[in-house]
Amino acid sequence: MYDHGPAHPLRPERVLYTWELIRACGLLERPDVETIGCTAATDDEIALVHTRGFIDATRRAGQGEEGAWGRYGYGPGDNPIFPRMHEAGAIVVGASLAAAEAVLSGRVEHAFNAAGGLHHAMPSRASGFCVYDDPAVAIAWMLERGAERVAYVDLDVHHGDGVQAVFYTDPRVLTVSIHESGEYLFPGTGFVSERGAGDAEGTKVNVPLHPGTGDEAWLGAFREVVPPLVRHWKPDVLVTQLGCDTHHTDPLAHLELTTRAYREAAKVLHELAHEAAGGRWVATGGGGYQWARVVPRAWTLYFAEMADTALPDDLPEAFIESVEFETRAAVPTTFSEEAPPERVPDPEVEGVVRLVRQTVFPGLGLEP
Repeated sequence: MYDHGPAHPLRPERVLYTWELIRACGLLERPDVETIGCTAATDDEIALVHTRGFIDATRRAGQGEEGAWGRYGYGPGDNPIFPRMHEAGAIVVGASLAAAEAVLSGRVEHAFNAAGGLHHAMPSRASGFCVYDDPAVAIAWMLERGAERVAYVDLDVHHGDGVQAVFYTDPRVLTVSIHESGEYLFPGTGFVSERGAGDAEGTKVNVPLHPGTGDEAWLGAFREVVPPLVRHWKPDVLVTQLGCDTHHTDPLAHLELTTRAYREAAKVLHELAHEAAGGRWVATGGGGYQWARVVPRAWTLYFAEMADTALPDDLPEAFIESVEFETRAAVPTTFSEEAPPERVPDPEVEGVVRLVRQTVFPGLGLEP
């Protein structure tokens, strides 16, 4: 299991509870929903993005061998070594590859890997709780198999630096990351000036927001930047990272979103998948450290939108009872929630959006 230990914020329960809530809402019983199996990614598949030396180091560190693993990003802090680390990371990558294969082949229109979205890992270094960069591997895999253009949209509170770095000079991949500014938050990157290089200049887009940004301002920035870019790009596949550490109660960041933002963003992404990408949508999870109170609700809202299903606002009683019994703590009883106060309009966010559109849009043939 992908588990950094009981004191680490990336708790595996957040994924387990997500699937428990999805199941409790009856979404897996719908006739148009299919559960897809997966196998661990091979070394060759992981090596589409990561170096062989890094893969070997990850395997050996997870087997308990002694070594200078710090050079690969492993050790105390964000990426502690845990048993069978390579095998756990390879399963996560394998699940995203299974989602990519199902979508690219036309077997399904949309696919979701809640355990995925490990967007910080670099080609030769683990970073930010991430061993292998499954979204980047899935994108590289699809490019090898005929996809000519991919749009990657990252909604995590942290900049999607690993995916951006992997494709920084690749003009076939549009990356759009909307996140809390690197001035205030790990990984300290994701500024508007990071636009790609060489033939890919202008295809890497960042929307850095200030701490305290709430639903209205965040959704405004999202709608002003993401839909026009993805529609213009006309990707063969839309890939998304749906981190929900943007929530106002998340302990590791400072944005002020509620589940309303996730519901609205899901609708927009679903429309974009059909309007711009022929319906092809590969979604992954990502960050989110209110692992019982927020993550399951957020990702179930995304899954329900992918399944084109309206959910009642009340969470199933059986889910509430099960999670409260296991966690010994209360969890919300509804998908909706009250929003904290916010500045509307938000001049700082509006200024960032203007800068993004003025800097990026003309080079892609769009009006700023």
